[in-house]
Amino acid sequence: MQAHEIDYKIFGEEMQYVEIELDPQEVVIAEAGSFMMMDNGISMQTIFGDGSDTQQNGIFGKLLSAGKRVLTGESLFMTAYLNNNSGKSKVSFASPYPGKIIAIDLMQFGGRFICQKDSFLCAAKGVSVGIEFSKKLGRGLFGGEGFIMQKLEGDGMAFVHSGGTLAKRELAAGEVLKVDTGCIVGFTKDVDYDIEFIGGIKNTLFGGEGMFYATLRGPGTVYVQSLPFSRLADRIFASAPKNGGSSREEGSLLGGLGNLLDGDNRF
Repeated sequence: MQAHEIDYKIFGEEMQYVEIELDPQEVVIAEAGSFMMMDNGISMQTIFGDGSDTQQNGIFGKLLSAGKRVLTGESLFMTAYLNNNSGKSKVSFASPYPGKIIAIDLMQFGGRFICQKDSFLCAAKGVSVGIEFSKKLGRGLFGGEGFIMQKLEGDGMAFVHSGGTLAKRELAAGEVLKVDTGCIVGFTKDVDYDIEFIGGIKNTLFGGEGMFYATLRGPGTVYVQSLPFSRLADRIFASAPKNGGSSREEGSLLGGLGNLLDGDNRF
């Protein structure tokens, strides 16, 4: 194996975190802001890009790897955690919002997995975190994820996170699954991904589900989330008080009492 061989355990239900067990001199890479806790003796180092083999190809390789991350909307930098102890040590990373953490063994998926550009959490050193360009104009313009998705390549373990409840579907050859574009977490390399127009004037104007959905054609494995972060953010924004006022959607009497109790006397 080129990637470091790491052990792991996932804890929790709705707000999960993954605990990575590192042998001496083993390394795990992670997105900035995902760190939760670690044993004494593990060192942190900020690196350009993903720390994979392209990092060894001089300054051009480093800039290329970092540039790929900019295209996916991520930071130029990632963090590498190295176990300097003589025995096993543990480091943990937390999911950024309620949902599930998915362990992806890239060896079982032919060395490649395609996922949302913001779903990557952490991976063994040696896993390449790159970009996957859409070759279809319609998918790029209306697919919800744009022309670019993340591509995880290598032979090690990687971890991605989803929102809400996770569904895993195994698609047979030619089998088609239709999914809301924002609900896709990721899929294996052999799955054909495209978008389809819902059709019908009433569906388009009044359906409330958008104009397009994604079609995923097997064979392969597909992961779907019930609550994309964008949908959660939209609901929170829609329920937030406007112009400094307070929400009125919890019942007028209870809402008024609540305002009195918390010192807000604006009605």
